[in-house]
Order: sequence, then structure tokens, then C-alpha cells
Amino acid sequence: MQNPEVFILAIESSCDDTAAAVLHNDKVLSNVVANQLIHNQYGGVVPELASRAHQQNIVPVIDAALRKANVQKEQLSAIAFTQGPGLMGSLLVGTSFSKSLSLALNVPLIAVNHMHAHILAHFIDEEGYDKPEFPFLALTISGGHTQIVKVNSFFDMEIIGETTDDAVGEAFDKSAKILGLPYPGGPLIDKYAKEGNPKAFPFTKPKVPGLDFSFSGLKTAILYFIQKNKQLNPNFIEENLNDICASIQHTIIEILMDKIKLAVKETGITQIAIGGGVSANSGIRATLKETESKYGWKTFIPKFEYTTDNAAMIGIVGYQKYLSNRFETSAVVSKARIEF
Repeated sequence: MQNPEVFILAIESSCDDTAAAVLHNDKVLSNVVANQLIHNQYGGVVPELASRAHQQNIVPVIDAALRKANVQKEQLSAIAFTQGPGLMGSLLVGTSFSKSLSLALNVPLIAVNHMHAHILAHFIDEEGYDKPEFPFLALTISGGHTQIVKVNSFFDMEIIGETTDDAVGEAFDKSAKILGLPYPGGPLIDKYAKEGNPKAFPFTKPKVPGLDFSFSGLKTAILYFIQKNKQLNPNFIEENLNDICASIQHTIIEILMDKIKLAVKETGITQIAIGGGVSANSGIRATLKETESKYGWKTFIPKFEYTTDNAAMIGIVGYQKYLSNRFETSAVVSKARIEF
């Protein structure tokens, strides 16, 4: 029987968002995120600036999360934090603070794999959202990862397909940069794609064996396509922006869906869940939802606030680990790359 009074404080600092959440069992009481706008002017995340901003933000963010949840520090059952993967300087801020707080409060310390958290975010108790049943397939898509994962249980996951080069989020952002759109460009491609023709400009899909992905070739094809057409018409991007974005997004979605269809065929599993920052993309969400009537799949799309980096997803893993007594000592270290 589960403990009805488990309060988890979760801390996420893997990249450029400082986040803290408080969970009561599997329910989210608060989920606070401080974004770092300083990176926009550089066209990408600057690691040193990110770690400094985490140092500035972590105390106010945790304080805000506790206040919003109306929970006192003394009520906390455990501290969960992101161990990796991520930027080492950013991870160190969250890890160090979590260790110190765990020691000061004399409560267990729980290390969480950021990518596991994206998948298990589906188990947050949220009204109107179903939870997948084991086993299911998870498509984790973000700026740094593109994976198909067979999820057998909370702590038994197997990567059955992944990118051989660039992640899907990078493909979106780099394509946006080629088009002259500001960082982060992925959401802007999604925005303009809604008004465009997805079949206006066909791009060749990479031929990668099995369930693995590749996006570097697509990025190069888009670059050459834009360069060629700008030579013929300097205003090509401005005159065709919606159609270009729609065509890029359509191609990326087809690449993802082709692999998911193959994964379903190979495993026989028809429950599909998505997670990671790119799962906020409206085109991907809509296409996946269509598969329910088209192929008879059962799909799980997380609440928007649980797609991008957040601490609630760290907290739900922390809760499951708490129930299994999977705790760490203060010797635990951050890992920029972590075994899945």
C-alpha cells in the first residue's frame, strides 16, 4: 500500500531552464520554471551563462514552488534532482543544491535520468489524461535526443531506435536558422507551417536501416535548397515562408512516423507515448492522434507544460523511486552523458 503522505521536491537544471516542483504522491502541487532569455541573442544556449543563471535562479524558484504548493520544507519526504544528461555546469548547480538540502533536512536523495523523466511524465495524475499500460513505446524527441524506447516498467526501458547524428529538435532549429528566424526557431516553424502547404516543396527522406534516425542530410538538403532558390529570387524566403516551413515540418513528421510504424510492426505494441520538448509541436501531436482511428493505436500526448524541460516530470520519477527505496548517497555525481 502506497504511503498517502509522500511529498517530493524535484529540481531540474539540465540545460537553460531552472525548474522546481512539489508533488504529493503522483499529483503536482506546483511546477515553477524560470527561463533564461539571455541565450536568445547568441542563437543558442551558452553553457557558462546557463550555469551562472541557474545559480541566481535556483533559490527563488524552489522557494516559489514550496509557497505555491503550500508545503513546508519540514514536510518533504525526499529531494529528487536531474543527474543527467545535460550541460555539466548546469547539472552541477542542481545536484549540489539537492545534496545540501537533502543533508540539511535529513531526507533521502533521489537521482533522476532526464530522459526517463520525459517518458514517465505520462504517469503524473492529471485530470483528463490517461496513463499508458506497460509495455508501451515512447518516442522521445528533443533538442538533444531522438529515441524510440520500449518501456516494460518504470525502471525497465530499452532504446530500440535512436538518431545516428543530429536530434530532431536540432533539425527544426537549424532549419529555422537557415531561414533567418530567431532562436529558438522550432516553435516558429510550427507556427508558420499552420498557414502553409506541406507538399509545396518535397524534400528527400533519409534512408536509414532499422529503427534509427538521421537528420543531418535533411538539414544539408534544406540549406542547398534555400541557397539555390535565393540565387534565383532574393525574396524567395519571404514570399514562401509558410510553405517552406510546412514542407520542412511535413518531412520531419513523416520521418518520425515511418519509424514508429516500423516499431509497432516489429514489437506488436500499439500503445504510443511521446515526450520531450519537440512533442510540443502541434503537427506531430495532431499526426500522432490521427493514428488512433487510422491504425487502431492508443496514443498518449502529455500536457503541454510537461513536454518542455520541467521539474514535475523529475518529481514523478522521484515518487516511483521513493516507493522502491532507490536512494543515493552524497557521493552521487552529475553526468553530462548518462547510461540510459
